[in-house]
Amino acid sequence: MNAMDKPLPPDALGRRLTEVYDLVGPLYRRAQRSVEQGLATGDGLSLGVRAVLTLLHRNGPMTVPQMGRAQAISRQFVQRMVNDAAAQDLVESVPNPAHRRSSLIRLTQRGSAAITAVLDREHQLLREVGGDLTDADVTACLRVLGELLKALDHVDLG
Repeated sequence: MNAMDKPLPPDALGRRLTEVYDLVGPLYRRAQRSVEQGLATGDGLSLGVRAVLTLLHRNGPMTVPQMGRAQAISRQFVQRMVNDAAAQDLVESVPNPAHRRSSLIRLTQRGSAAITAVLDREHQLLREVGGDLTDADVTACLRVLGELLKALDHVDLG
């Protein structure tokens, strides 16, 4: 096992993970601006509505609290985004057999078509990322980001 394969001591790990945070912020803000400017979507979906549609596309019907936990955002914000999406006929509320007071939110046919188009366009853009990245590179990135997210599980979402 070479030095690159050994777990880092806590102080070194903290410094390296700071480098990750230093990149994640600007990456998120640029991606957000790209969507807002219509470079990635061109369909008028807000970031919040897009997030709701993506969750439902990937997971099927969900409750508002489930979506909030999955996205680490407040239930109140998710509810506003669901209301916006419903006003555009992108989602609908259906009875939840597991919980009478918490409806399931699901994509409408129009919502499914809208998010499929967005994800297809984003896929085309992301295909152009260079850097000769390997599957191992992406797997390592996902592992690191997942651990960072877990380390912040205690943060109140408001």
